Amino acid sequence: MQFNRRTYSNELLIELYKQLMIPRMIEEKMLILLRQGKISKWFSGIGQEAISVGCTMALASDEYILPMHRNLGVFTSRNVPLEKLFAQFQGKKSGFTKGRDRSFHFGSKEHHIVGMISHLGPQLGIADGIALSKKLNKENKVTLVFSGDGGSSEGDFHEALNVAAVWDLPVIFVVENNGYGLSTPSSEQFKFKNFVDKGPGYGMETKLIPGNNVLEVYHEVSKIAESVRENPRPVLVECITFRMRGHEEASGTKYVPQELFDEWQKLDPPNNYEKFLFSEGILTEEITKNIKSKITDSINKALKIAFDEPAVEFNLKDEVADLFSPFQYQPILPQNHKQEMRLIDAISDGLKESMKKHQNLVLMGQDIAAYGGVFKITEGFVEEFGIERVRNTPLCESAIVGAGLGLSIDGKKAMVEMQFADFVTCGFNQIINNLAKINWRWGQNADVVIRMPTGAGVGAGPFHSQSNESWFFHTPGLKIAYPAFPEDAKGLLITAFEDPNPVMFFEHKALYRSIKQDVSLGYFNLPFGKANLLKQGKQVSIVTYGMGVHWALKTLEEHPNIEADLIDLRTLAPLDWETIRNSVEKTGKVIILHEDTLMGGIGAEIAAYVNENCFQFLDAPVIRSASLDTPVPFASTLETEFLPSKRFKKQLIELIEY
Repeated sequence: MQFNRRTYSNELLIELYKQLMIPRMIEEKMLILLRQGKISKWFSGIGQEAISVGCTMALASDEYILPMHRNLGVFTSRNVPLEKLFAQFQGKKSGFTKGRDRSFHFGSKEHHIVGMISHLGPQLGIADGIALSKKLNKENKVTLVFSGDGGSSEGDFHEALNVAAVWDLPVIFVVENNGYGLSTPSSEQFKFKNFVDKGPGYGMETKLIPGNNVLEVYHEVSKIAESVRENPRPVLVECITFRMRGHEEASGTKYVPQELFDEWQKLDPPNNYEKFLFSEGILTEEITKNIKSKITDSINKALKIAFDEPAVEFNLKDEVADLFSPFQYQPILPQNHKQEMRLIDAISDGLKESMKKHQNLVLMGQDIAAYGGVFKITEGFVEEFGIERVRNTPLCESAIVGAGLGLSIDGKKAMVEMQFADFVTCGFNQIINNLAKINWRWGQNADVVIRMPTGAGVGAGPFHSQSNESWFFHTPGLKIAYPAFPEDAKGLLITAFEDPNPVMFFEHKALYRSIKQDVSLGYFNLPFGKANLLKQGKQVSIVTYGMGVHWALKTLEEHPNIEADLIDLRTLAPLDWETIRNSVEKTGKVIILHEDTLMGGIGAEIAAYVNENCFQFLDAPVIRSASLDTPVPFASTLETEFLPSKRFKKQLIELIEY
């Protein structure tokens, strides 16, 4: 291995050596502890330390890095306190995730590190969002994100690189090519020889680096970073390396030919660099002994602190409270001045008011800029707020949701418009496993609103008509709004942007232009978790939301003799359980109506709540009225029978007569 010191000072060369030795010596200690049964699992980066250390040392301390599970050197080079790092590994309360997540699945804003989740790839889109924020702020900062060669097979890799290229984002994508994805060799992962061959396809510069040479990694990444700061754009860097241990220790290495280990052992990063420093007269036995002694002492002291800390204790209040970032709703009452608006107009108006209020709010979605979106909700927004804050996106929901989270990490607010709610499946992982969990895991809020044009009744077929709110209702850490009227839509949307937590905001397409209402002008908000009691009666409680509200209103108009409490939930997470309970106690009968399919719908959870908490007040079984358990059909005659509006009338009358 050839080292070129160029004009680097002895002090820098020694510092690189120290930073190489810290993760290596921690790993050696961890392998001993693993054999002793004192730790439960370990993902080794032995053989790859030069990449983590070289890249981290090449960046400024306030530039974000998004590492993977073999990048211990990123954390140690950023001077993350070892006792806190070890407490994280041991699942202790003082760790970054309070015992809720493992190893490197955490972040630290103090150290400008955003850790991974087990689903390889999503961190690449987050890097795009952080880089976008830096670019909008004109900060001249780079963001560096790691991927393994195996993880690059994920669609997130393509999406993130494509978005970064299209938007000229200052991101350095580093692929650690160690030849294996767990046990699967590269030849079974991809057909090309090198990742740098992919760069031209994205219109992206590339650099191939010998990943075991810490000086080359440091030098090349330093040059790239400096260039990208001055001229924002993405660069794809491939570091050729090899891992000398298994994917994790339990998996072993039997699938790897011994000759590969023999070959790569000769290129061991710390050993070769140490020999070079000795040959240059920069290191001596005394200096080396002193460095290693200090590292050993710091490791042992930090381990003792972590091991001495008592096991984390369960606290129900804390576990639930940490789901969301604190938000104290402050009511802003509407003005007396009103104007007739359709639902679509009210949503557009709420967006405009929020854009004016929050100068750090960025809107992203397919065709939302000059075209104004497929429903024209953002028509004219580019002229008013500029192309930087109203952004067309490529067709890549996962990367854009990830970018929304990245914007949030850097202190901005983000809105992502799904062109149709059905398309959210392509960004499902980011929502379910990143947005929803990140505050609970390590205290990072996800200030992202995802707008979801939803619902059937417009003859759009099975891929543009689904009601999928229950997918997210089941996921702790998400808030869900589903307004049925223009005034509610505007006020709740404004609140969604005030709230620093992830909000799924459902908008029924069939209601966009079919209903009108006098809507308050200017900026006002409405609380989440507070239902609207639209009608009051003694016979039955109707609990519904969205289009169901209008079906129920029509039925009650057709049957004026029915005396019903009609509850419009307005938000589904949080739910207004108090209003539901009070109504059921009064009427003794309840029917829950929603457009979503019956099986596993939100109505089932409400029915269970009523049964468990209001059984003594019931005079009849709890009834659910919902769509058929089939996909949404296209032909109007089929769609009409799929939807529950006709069945609801029959079920309601039967319930009253029970």
